[in-house]
Amino acid sequence: MGLTIHYSLCSSTRSPNKARKLLSRLRGWALDLPFERVDDLIELSGPECDCQQYDQEHPNRWLLIQAGQHVDDPRRKGYSYRATPIHVIAFSTWPGKGCEEANFGLCRYPAAIEVNDPVQRWQRRKIRTGLGGWCWGSFCKTQYASNPNCGGVANFLRCHLTVVKMLDHARELGLVPSVSDEGNYWEKRDVAALAREVGDWNVIIARQVGQLKDLVGDGFQAAIAEFPDFEHLKAAAGNHRKAEA
Repeated sequence: MGLTIHYSLCSSTRSPNKARKLLSRLRGWALDLPFERVDDLIELSGPECDCQQYDQEHPNRWLLIQAGQHVDDPRRKGYSYRATPIHVIAFSTWPGKGCEEANFGLCRYPAAIEVNDPVQRWQRRKIRTGLGGWCWGSFCKTQYASNPNCGGVANFLRCHLTVVKMLDHARELGLVPSVSDEGNYWEKRDVAALAREVGDWNVIIARQVGQLKDLVGDGFQAAIAEFPDFEHLKAAAGNHRKAEA
């Protein structure tokens, strides 16, 4: 839960070498942006691409979790299955304090995967993935970079805008990004509106977390509760509701 940028990349190339060069150029641009960290480009194939092969602390685990794609079951509405890539070329970045890692890459996936039917569980069958060429789907939650202990709204803006700039560079490379920006900055390019948006999200989530903490107790953990002004945000949410009434 939190303001997030969702994005996908794709390339029509069939060449691993061209995919590698595209990602290398994109990483080069990342090094010129104000990321706190830009990791090396990794390339994995076969069983190495399965996130289940790595323990929770492995540096590539989160990247590989995001590398998996979900495929809908054409026979069973509402069911989907994970398609593990067979070839991964990717790198990870960290925009800054309070922000999730932002991963960028391209993957190839099997044409079909074998699954257990969710109703007739003894039945094994294959379903087509529809994942052709090289593609990538990922997301980066930027909201909690706005924690005052991490640098507040200024830090959030730096993190969010840096991820968007990377997606601009991906578009320049022809990687055809599809972006869903919950801060609406991708479409509007309005920094002031983005700052107001994250402020509104902080108030709304503080209210929701406050209600849950009242039900569950102080043992309930949430990133917004770590904000030094959490109680102020909750109060602001209450005042907002009174004003609406």
